[in-house]
Amino acid sequence: MARRDLTGAVNFRYLEDYTAGDPDVIDEVLAIFREQAQLWSTLLRPDNEGWRDAVHTIKGAARGVGAFELGDACEAAERAGPDDLPAVQDALDRALADVAAYAHERALQSLKTPRG
Repeated sequence: MARRDLTGAVNFRYLEDYTAGDPDVIDEVLAIFREQAQLWSTLLRPDNEGWRDAVHTIKGAARGVGAFELGDACEAAERAGPDDLPAVQDALDRALADVAAYAHERALQSLKTPRG
């Protein structure tokens, strides 16, 4: 995967502006997002009492990295209820795919450009 594989599920320009373009901060923020997503996504089941807490936490993490589609899906599920959880999972999958493609592109760029 590389930048060409981005779907637009994450606005990386927002993330870059938010982090002042600091590559270490970008890497850390994306690592935290992936960790949060992995931890909380296991609760995205209607039969799990913690689904609403998971959706709320994912919403905040998503908006922090520029995954606004995911944040909006989470907000909709908070209002509508657990029937909207599949939309949250789909948006989460798209956001994570974009994060993977972006991280891959950044890794390729780091091989080409020595960090000073």
